[in-house]
Amino acid sequence: MSGATTGPSGLITKLEETLIAAILGAMTAITFANVIARFMNSNILWALELTVFLFAWLVLLGASYAVKVHAHLGVDVILNILPEGVRRIVSLFAAACCIVFSLLLLKGAYDYWAVFADLPPTSGRWFPTGLDLKARSQSFYEVQDVPMLGIFRFLEDLINYGDSYEKLPKVVPYVVLPVSMLLLVYRFVQAAIQIARGDADRLVASHEVEDELAEVRAQQGEHD
Repeated sequence: MSGATTGPSGLITKLEETLIAAILGAMTAITFANVIARFMNSNILWALELTVFLFAWLVLLGASYAVKVHAHLGVDVILNILPEGVRRIVSLFAAACCIVFSLLLLKGAYDYWAVFADLPPTSGRWFPTGLDLKARSQSFYEVQDVPMLGIFRFLEDLINYGDSYEKLPKVVPYVVLPVSMLLLVYRFVQAAIQIARGDADRLVASHEVEDELAEVRAQQGEHD
């Protein structure tokens, strides 16, 4: 994972890379520890649930990071046969569609998470038309197995009206939903700007399959 680390965009990229690496390391360590515990006829009760949450974080954060590094799979057969000017217009249209779609995802993600944070979700089915102040708070909802951590005790007074949590409140693991969707919007806007400036001519710029096929052909040529 490499890239420029200067400016706000570089800082966000560095944070993404660090967090993704940390999540992978944590998942590996937790799973390994639980395997060892099972060999000793024990069990880490919260290990599976925490690993599931970490995997969800990895996927959601990885989605926006993959836009940044052009790692998503895509079909560009039509783009390849279009003239450069037309190709840019089609790519900008595709980027606009992705931005609208990611904005819809952002609204849905925030609305789902907001009730766990004792915040009002937005009103409107597709686009925000205001705040739904009548929505029922679900800030008291807890996860099933992961115990409450002292670092999050401030949430008891902040959103749970002073009542204590026995397990980790859902607001903590679910915060990745709005954060990752906001990052996805940012990455698609960033990609659209790159296309408009001529720095890129498509959203999907990676051709891993073609590269692998070329490598296989090269190896076969060496053995012939």
